[in-house]
Amino acid sequence: MIPHDEQVTPDAVRAGIDTEALRAAVDLHATRTVPGIDDMTAYLAAQVDDVSHREVLGPLLDGAGASGVVVRHGELLASWGDVDRPEMAFSATKSVLALVAGVAFDDGLLVLDEPVSRAVDLPQFADAHGRAITWRHLLDQSSQWQGELWGKPVAVDAQSRREGTESAGGAPGAGWAYNDVRVNLTALALTALLRRPLPEVLRERVMDPVGASADWSWHGYGNAVLMLDGRALPVVSGGAHWGGGLWIGARDLALLGELCLRGGDWYGRRVVSARWVEELWRPSPVKRDYGLSWWLNDHRTVWPQAPATGRCARGNGGTHLLWADPARELVICSRWGAEVERLLVEVSRAVPAAVRD
Repeated sequence: MIPHDEQVTPDAVRAGIDTEALRAAVDLHATRTVPGIDDMTAYLAAQVDDVSHREVLGPLLDGAGASGVVVRHGELLASWGDVDRPEMAFSATKSVLALVAGVAFDDGLLVLDEPVSRAVDLPQFADAHGRAITWRHLLDQSSQWQGELWGKPVAVDAQSRREGTESAGGAPGAGWAYNDVRVNLTALALTALLRRPLPEVLRERVMDPVGASADWSWHGYGNAVLMLDGRALPVVSGGAHWGGGLWIGARDLALLGELCLRGGDWYGRRVVSARWVEELWRPSPVKRDYGLSWWLNDHRTVWPQAPATGRCARGNGGTHLLWADPARELVICSRWGAEVERLLVEVSRAVPAAVRD
């Protein structure tokens, strides 16, 4: 699955693990599939409360049941369901988008705290508010950009209003809101910056180097196209409220968690810089449990019962989860499983930590 760390023997990887408790935890989780996922059209319609904007613009993939893996030091400790079948990743896609941004950062194309408008020429960043938006604002969801993209206005995303942390009419960086339209704007800006479809960049610079399969794919909306240099570049979506997004198997997604735990180094090959991984997991000034499109459990506000040392990519309320815990050198990937926090708690109890939570 993942190249085993030559410095850690299989016996050392499993030392201290309560294998019976681990097996019991994943066996039970395998039985807790989120209902209704076999009809993704109906399932998605229930997620968007604004009836006037329920129209799906991208492709859909019906779910096939709970699946996932538990990995430590590159060794598969446990699995359940079909770990190779791609599933829609929903907002876990946002964290993968941030890895693509890391490629641009490492290539010197993206400067986190500089305005996006200095690097790309897009009308969304042409007014006074847009010119003040930096790449950090886009990636930590504090841009507070207002507008419409691909036929979906910012205001239609109900999750923006759940926490009440957005500063209405405020400057970029003054407030925070989780918003799929704005994440799609990030994908558009990165496509303009890299001048290539983002799936090509992800495959060439990240997925192939870590040994992922060829089964994953990344989709946008039918109308999401950027004209650049006389070419029509497809622009992917950063979530799946209206279809599209990343479709990936648990085994492949776990590779990205392992990559981040290793500080961007893949067994001697540098994939993304350690500096970028640090930035991914640096708390936002306006949202302490969020970094650059990764959730941080430091204050146990994301998963109150789970270890404070965990960082995660999560989608659809956590039913899609990539959990990386540096204290345990542990990766957990779960798709379409209900009661995910219970899984995190039980697996973390079964796997010892090198440091206290």
